[in-house]
Amino acid sequence: MDHRDSSPLKHFVLAKKKISEVFEQLLEYVQEGSEFVEETCRNDDLEHIADEDQLDLIQAYAKKLAVIKDVLARRHMKVAFFGRTSNGKSTVINAMLRDRVLPSGIGHTTNCFLSVEGTDQDKAYLMTEGSEEEKSVKTVNQLAHALHMDQSLDAGCLVKVFWPKSKCALLRDDLVLMDSPGTDVTSELDSWIDKFCLDADVFVLVANSESTLMNTEKHFFHKVNERLSKPNIFILNNRWDASASEPEYMEDVRKQHMDRCVSFLVEELKVVDSEQAPNRIFFVSAKEVLNSRMHRAQGMPETGGALAEGFQDRLREFQSFERTFEECISQSAVKTKFEQHTIRAKQITETVKAIMDSINIASAEKRVRSLEEREYQMDRLDFVRNQLNVLTEDFKRRIKSIAEEVATKVTGAMSEEICRLSVLIDEFHSDFHHSPHMLRRYKTELLSHVEEGMGKNLAFRCSSTVSAAVESSQKDMIDSMRPLLPPSVQSQLHMHFPCRKFDLSYDLNCATLCSDFQENIEFQFSLGWTALVNRFLGPANAKRALMIVDQNFQIPRSLASTPTASAGPLVQEGALTQEQVMLSMVTRLASVTSRASMSVIVIGGVACRSVGWRIIALSFGLYGLLYLYERMMWTTKAKERAFKRQFVDYASERLKMIVSLTSSNCSQQVQQEMATTFARLCQQVDLSEKDLEGEIQRLTAKVQRLETVQSRSKTLRHKATHLETQLDSFTAEYLQPQH
Repeated sequence: MDHRDSSPLKHFVLAKKKISEVFEQLLEYVQEGSEFVEETCRNDDLEHIADEDQLDLIQAYAKKLAVIKDVLARRHMKVAFFGRTSNGKSTVINAMLRDRVLPSGIGHTTNCFLSVEGTDQDKAYLMTEGSEEEKSVKTVNQLAHALHMDQSLDAGCLVKVFWPKSKCALLRDDLVLMDSPGTDVTSELDSWIDKFCLDADVFVLVANSESTLMNTEKHFFHKVNERLSKPNIFILNNRWDASASEPEYMEDVRKQHMDRCVSFLVEELKVVDSEQAPNRIFFVSAKEVLNSRMHRAQGMPETGGALAEGFQDRLREFQSFERTFEECISQSAVKTKFEQHTIRAKQITETVKAIMDSINIASAEKRVRSLEEREYQMDRLDFVRNQLNVLTEDFKRRIKSIAEEVATKVTGAMSEEICRLSVLIDEFHSDFHHSPHMLRRYKTELLSHVEEGMGKNLAFRCSSTVSAAVESSQKDMIDSMRPLLPPSVQSQLHMHFPCRKFDLSYDLNCATLCSDFQENIEFQFSLGWTALVNRFLGPANAKRALMIVDQNFQIPRSLASTPTASAGPLVQEGALTQEQVMLSMVTRLASVTSRASMSVIVIGGVACRSVGWRIIALSFGLYGLLYLYERMMWTTKAKERAFKRQFVDYASERLKMIVSLTSSNCSQQVQQEMATTFARLCQQVDLSEKDLEGEIQRLTAKVQRLETVQSRSKTLRHKATHLETQLDSFTAEYLQPQH
């Protein structure tokens, strides 16, 4: 088993590996959290859940963690060796590395800073400060030669030596050993410390046991102590093998060096207490240890060669220094290089977890409000639909009822207007003449007068009442439907339904209705044959009777020129027709005249017989005078009155035929007006329903997004808790004192 496997330096290596893994996870976590917060912050539906300040903070954390992660990857344990020129600093480093890595001995005095660290390559190489060129060195002599040949190197320059890890076990543990020029060769101590020592975990002062501590050595560490808080300092009194030549003075000299070194560490630097100080001071011979280890590596006896007396004691003390040094540098490096980053990681994790808690709480509250809002919108949608169904049935009945009332009212009003049509026609005044042209114009004007007059009269009787009923119903519709509409539409409802008066249209169309009216303004004697027949038989039978009489007057003329055989049927038909006419005349006469009238006629006939022809002649004279009188009185005015009377009779009959049609038309107008208003209101309600459905869908999607946010924030919070556990575990394992 390799002795390096149990080295305390492994403590740092394992700590670095673990903290690097934690920071890798933490960086991924913060980047994931940053993306999550950004998505949440940029989503308009998720306002006030995450804000820009939280986003800026977590993005800044991601950048800081990326830097810290890179820094941790480059972190290593660093020990700096200082002392006067030729005190054996390079030899001590070589003894620890168990190989001649750095040039040492006479003529190989280090004239610049040299850092030794491991490389996974199989070859050794060096890089000078400010250059990326890798200069290959196969042996220590080549390295020394390269250093001496490079005249550009000065005491404040750093040369990095990369030595294969396969050749040196110590370099496998992330350890960097820094060799320095003698503290007595320069006065630029401050710049040295700032450039090379601020990140050193342990300082080793290599003193010459053949002399005492010099002020130049003390002065340098006083400067280090000013820059760093209680640096870890070891003092190696090298070349202690020289004391073997004077064994009688060895203990006194050792005590003298120990007292001075303890006083320097405890009283002057105050970096350790008096009990710990002796554990930081060692008396060794680096050259002996190096030779011994080189011999062993080559398979030769460890004590081979000219070794002074007491070598084993000095070897054990060097080994004790190595163990104490490794424990100290490992603990110190873990603490100095990882503690602050661990504390910072805990702060970042705690802050990000608080952000996730805040987002989780805000999203949960917003989700509850969204669910309540969605429930309210769904209830309102159900209410709107149910109420719309109720109102639809209600207003259908109301519209039907009002339409029926309007039909009844218009029917009554129109019947009354037909009854007083004669009054309306008597109010018409215009030039009347019996010529066809003048009659047509007169008739046209009369029809216009009738239509306009009846329209006005019907409007006076019905329109105001119907309009009031329609407007009242429309107002009821609007008031009933208003609660079903969104507030924005309610406030603008007057714009969608402006106030306007509803007027019924009475389309009588008298010109078409009375287009076939034929007036008869020829003179008709009141006691003439035609008048008497009309009076006793009625217009229809009178017309038939007059036609039969005309035919009878034509029979004698036809008998003179027509064969007897052919006349038989006509005579028979004429005789039958006359019998029918006489029967109709008698029946009509009996139904029209009273018994008193019959008595007068009978008495008149008897009187005629008894009085004689004088009376008959007088009667005919009076008959003629009456005819002349009536003929003289048949003026244009009389004709106009007869025309109007005939028109009244005709128009009344025709108008009665359209009473039902007109009332139905008015009913349909009212029904259409109210149905249109209700349909427009329903359209607004439909739009309201669609808005509610859209809002419900939006809220549903929003609830789902909030649930996703809530779930992700909870998951990220759990990740933060897991990372905190890992950081606590790291702190307990590597940063807290081990008991």
